[in-house]
Amino acid sequence: MAVTKNDLSASLEDYLEAIYNLAEAKTVARSRDIAETLGVSRSSVTGALRALKQRGLINHEPYGYTTLTDEGRQEAAAVVRKHDILTSFFMNVLGIEASAAQSAACRAEHTLGAEVIGRLLSFIEFVTDDGEKGYDVLAEFRKYVRKQEKGKKKT
Repeated sequence: MAVTKNDLSASLEDYLEAIYNLAEAKTVARSRDIAETLGVSRSSVTGALRALKQRGLINHEPYGYTTLTDEGRQEAAAVVRKHDILTSFFMNVLGIEASAAQSAACRAEHTLGAEVIGRLLSFIEFVTDDGEKGYDVLAEFRKYVRKQEKGKKKT
């Protein structure tokens, strides 16, 4: 069964991302760890795990561990990659504080399509270039932001 992004709700993407991150840290994910990570009830986790298992994205038995299938790992990795790209953009390009960047990335990752994410990645790579061409776009943007922030404080 091929799963596309359109088949997964934002909530199920969050569960996949949590399972992926927990599995990276601990090899497997447990329901209570998923619930704690997402700040949801264990019964919510049970329903989401059932839906993900039906889609062939996880291996899970009640009261057991949860692991990602190969297809689930691919889907989760795509979600995590989007999250990382957005967080990087918000922090490294826009200069947003880490926790605000993480929060914004969580909200944005579900609404921005693959084309937008791809362009953001290209933009990040472009502006974080080390200035080989003699002009550091990112440094100039940061100067501009600092100047604007100083102007706001004066008024």
